[in-house]
Amino acid sequence: MSLSNKRVVIAGLRKTDEISTLIKNHHGIPLVRSLQGTVFFNSEEVKKDLEQVAQATCDWMIFTTGIGVNALIDTAEEINLKSLFLEMVSGANVASRGYKTFSALKKLGVSPQAKDDDGTINGLISSLKPFDFKGKRVMVQLHGENAPSLITFLEEAGADVLPVLPYKHVSPNLQTMERFCQEVISGEVDAVCFTAAVQVHFLFKYASENGYMHQLTKAFNSHTVAAAVGKVTAEALHGKGIEQCVQPDLERMGAMIVELSHYFGRIKE
Repeated sequence: MSLSNKRVVIAGLRKTDEISTLIKNHHGIPLVRSLQGTVFFNSEEVKKDLEQVAQATCDWMIFTTGIGVNALIDTAEEINLKSLFLEMVSGANVASRGYKTFSALKKLGVSPQAKDDDGTINGLISSLKPFDFKGKRVMVQLHGENAPSLITFLEEAGADVLPVLPYKHVSPNLQTMERFCQEVISGEVDAVCFTAAVQVHFLFKYASENGYMHQLTKAFNSHTVAAAVGKVTAEALHGKGIEQCVQPDLERMGAMIVELSHYFGRIKE
């Protein structure tokens, strides 16, 4: 097995036991270092945002996650705005990022006028470029964190942006972040499995604030392999200066571990 005696960090918060088993099946040594905190539903803020959206006439409604679509509908129902909200979605131009978001909208009978072709925010922005947003009111559903590049694109195009953030991420444990940085910089781990882009953002925010940016980037570009579960996470890593990361064609945890195993196998050859 190509992960034989390789120390592989799991940066996620969920399904760590399952991923650990997959790593062990490839004879690797799993280490759990969660680089994200818990996620909580921001109910009261979302209700206020939806009330604001209901009072406006949105020319565009942009959705970035399937779970976010469903959360907005459920919350709208709680405050007796579901019918109005669905009418607004049906009457507006709609944009969608990711296949899960597209599927959630399809169940509502909504066909987006714009959608990404690679699951990324940059892909979504590319699909929006042909449209005129000057003077348009645009609702943007986010997830866990802001998408500054998307918001900036819309504002620079002249749009009036109404962001809605159903879920928020709580910062990870600082001791875990410090331990992780020390382990990677000192070469104590062979690979790190990133399962969400937010883990990358939290890690490099901590690294920047504590003077580890150069050392951490150098470590990932030399002796520690970064593995990304999908395109969005890989995009986040590349954005932080990580020149190469292992990424499976199928965006699944198991596929990521298999691809990582193959990567180390190719190095041995």
